[in-house]
Amino acid sequence: MKARISPLRRRIDAAGVRVPGDKSISHRALMLAALAKGESRIGGLAPGNDVRSTARCLSKLGVKLARGEGDPGMGPDDAIVVGQGRRGLREPNGPLDCGNSGTSLRLLTGICAGAGLEATLMGDESLSRRPMERVAAPLREMGAVVETASNGRPPVTVRRGHPLHPARIETKVASAQVKSAVLLAGMFIDGETIFSEPARSRDHTERMLRTLGADLRVQGSTVTLRGPAELPGFALEVPGDLSSAAFLIAAALVAPEGGSLQIEHVGVNPTRTGFLDALALFGARLKLELGGQSKAAEPTARLTASGQKLKGAHLDGELILRSIDEVPILAVLGALAEGETVIRGAAELRIKESDRLAQMAAGLRAMGAKVEELPDGLRIEGAGSLPGGVQIDSAMDHRIALAFSVAALAAEKPTTIAGAEWADVSFPGFFALLQRLGAEVEILA
Repeated sequence: MKARISPLRRRIDAAGVRVPGDKSISHRALMLAALAKGESRIGGLAPGNDVRSTARCLSKLGVKLARGEGDPGMGPDDAIVVGQGRRGLREPNGPLDCGNSGTSLRLLTGICAGAGLEATLMGDESLSRRPMERVAAPLREMGAVVETASNGRPPVTVRRGHPLHPARIETKVASAQVKSAVLLAGMFIDGETIFSEPARSRDHTERMLRTLGADLRVQGSTVTLRGPAELPGFALEVPGDLSSAAFLIAAALVAPEGGSLQIEHVGVNPTRTGFLDALALFGARLKLELGGQSKAAEPTARLTASGQKLKGAHLDGELILRSIDEVPILAVLGALAEGETVIRGAAELRIKESDRLAQMAAGLRAMGAKVEELPDGLRIEGAGSLPGGVQIDSAMDHRIALAFSVAALAAEKPTTIAGAEWADVSFPGFFALLQRLGAEVEILA
């Protein structure tokens, strides 16, 4: 599918906009509900295919799970999960297909290792290129037998009959997925699992575990979980995904000046708000009204953005760790700002659904920007505008499709996004929402 997007010629005026539920929290909520004892009700799950992959895999592990489609008492993004406790999982009768979801594959590997289940986890062509030794290696330190393909990529096989033991895991790269896989495995261990990383990555798993009564301590970038962890069923409303909101915020910033876009109930976990801090460095002014905490101890807010001029910024270090998923849209804003923007410390993006650094560099150059690709980032000479008038390949990557859709709004000529359907991975309905906000979007076969 292709989407032909014309430059936005009018300001954006909209209030009460909602974005899909946070994908990271949705994965974890389903998995912890599967490991809990009793019924859990989860509202506002991320509607994309990645979270559906997690739900399908949990069903193959014997978890009773009902999504809200067709149930008049539930929303389409709600779910009821009936957990049987940590020991209630069963071995699957075939491979666990994680689709395009690296979170599903890595975190479920930790669960299968902890539960002592034999399972093979696989994914689509894109996921099959992503490294899995970063999860397999620490699980082996805990006593698991985990096999990857010869190149360290999927499929991943966990062997039964190898009980895990308490361990201290230290990693050289900060990764919420690795940390979560280790902690989920640690739930099955009698004793302490200690995980240390060089900087503090996203802490959704820790927040949810602690809220559900697990014996968990955090000191700096070290997390200690004393198992075994018995969790009760719970009720949770998933906050809106800041990573999805980022594309709408960027669209509002590059729209003709005036008007405003107000997005409700967005998760603003401090380990995820690097995007908002980066916007401040660009000189952008946003209004943030805190709305309290969700039942997963996740802070939420109403965010309001309007069109304004941006200046170049230097983004690196801990800020990039907290905004790693938003780097593609930050690169677009860098191209539309006045002056140089430098992004460093983002080498992790080379092993996502695509090599996002290479894809952003190539796409922005095609649209008329001056971009230098660095080993761990980008150097962009912002000119305040982009000629556009080209076709961009999404490279089967949802964030690339979304980022260049926003770039198209600010270009001088219409731009076509090939593979636009990949936006549905994290933001179903994105193009329809752009149309409601005043954008001219033509969907092509």
